Amino acid sequence: MTGVGFGAFVRRAHDAGHLVVQPRMGMSSPDRMRAGLLATRNATATTVGTLTLDSYTRVGDLESAKLAVLEGVALNGYPIVSHETTTTLQVLDQIHGPDFPVQVRHGSAAPQDIFRALMAVGLDASEGGPVSYCLPYGRVPLGESVAHWAASCELLATLCAPGAEPHLETFGGCVLGQLCPPSLLVAVSVLEAMFFHRHGIRSISVSYAQQTDPRQDAEAVAALRTLCARFLPDTEWHVVVYAYMGLYPETEHGAYRLLRKAAELAVASGSERLIVKTVAESRRIPSVAENTAALEYAAAVAARTPRAPFDGSGTQTYAEASALVNAVLELDDDLGAALLAAFARGLLDVPYCLHPDNAGFSRSYIDADGRLCWADIGKMPLHGIAEVRPAQAITSADLLDSLSYVRRSYDRHDPEDAAAFEPARP
Repeated sequence: MTGVGFGAFVRRAHDAGHLVVQPRMGMSSPDRMRAGLLATRNATATTVGTLTLDSYTRVGDLESAKLAVLEGVALNGYPIVSHETTTTLQVLDQIHGPDFPVQVRHGSAAPQDIFRALMAVGLDASEGGPVSYCLPYGRVPLGESVAHWAASCELLATLCAPGAEPHLETFGGCVLGQLCPPSLLVAVSVLEAMFFHRHGIRSISVSYAQQTDPRQDAEAVAALRTLCARFLPDTEWHVVVYAYMGLYPETEHGAYRLLRKAAELAVASGSERLIVKTVAESRRIPSVAENTAALEYAAAVAARTPRAPFDGSGTQTYAEASALVNAVLELDDDLGAALLAAFARGLLDVPYCLHPDNAGFSRSYIDADGRLCWADIGKMPLHGIAEVRPAQAITSADLLDSLSYVRRSYDRHDPEDAAAFEPARP
């Protein structure tokens, strides 16, 4: 697709041989938010901007968000619904445009007010999904989230025009991703992308969060690309890789090593965009300078990494993800209804997710080689397909140990890896 918009920008950059890198950045102060966008745009990298919203706005507590704005109380993100439209227009003035698109990131199961606010200031890109912004984040019934997201997609789709398409990114590849075997992440990402498409969105990105084993990650992204080519044939789509979403390394060298692996995964797999993390992730919200350093480091790694995609249809991850997607699509022609039925029957079941609409039978663990494996597939349609390796009963201590696996692995000094550790400095 030619033209303007978030997806078109990413496609042009990819065709020119550049990985688009993006921070997860949001400040409640309009001046600080503008400064963050400027720093992102001016980084030595091919970048897109981010407005990450605050927690009050995410859960729909707009009264508290508005009160914080009126009283000048700092929030953990930009309250786009509560700031005046003129204020946000000033934040974006002469920054946002065809050469620097900006995406609104939020975390809401009911994003209609957020979409209205972003549309009012000329933005047309956001992210989330009916499953991925419901199950991990609270107790909103899945049925309500599906209805809210259907209405929100249709609202955003009204921006469609010749040469320009509004853009949505599914968060499905990151849903409780730190202990979720990749096949389920891939399946949910594909299903949410199809949900967006059926409600009018034609420019879509599908996500995958870096996990515990680089080889397994490469298989997962290959499977994701293969399934998208199969199920989104008339859609402009691209893949966005997230640097690891769980407990981040505490050391500087560990944080940069993990980010380097994420950048290498993105480029080698043919992915078009990367969400970075910084050296400060384990301690606090990162500064603008730390975000800029991460963007520039990831871009430098990407520039020296060759593309090496492989056929994604012959792997275990693909076989499992394909079976899950097919099983859901057979339930109902209405994809929203099919998703609800799938979770009600346990055909989709996120390990260790406590949401009332999740069956909670599935279990996973990290094997001796670092791969995420199924210990119990519950009622998911993976019998005879998945490699289930029953583990001993998993205790709370085992779970905590697994959650810190990546942190421990990357904080450990590796002399052979030192030559590749060349961090950009803030």
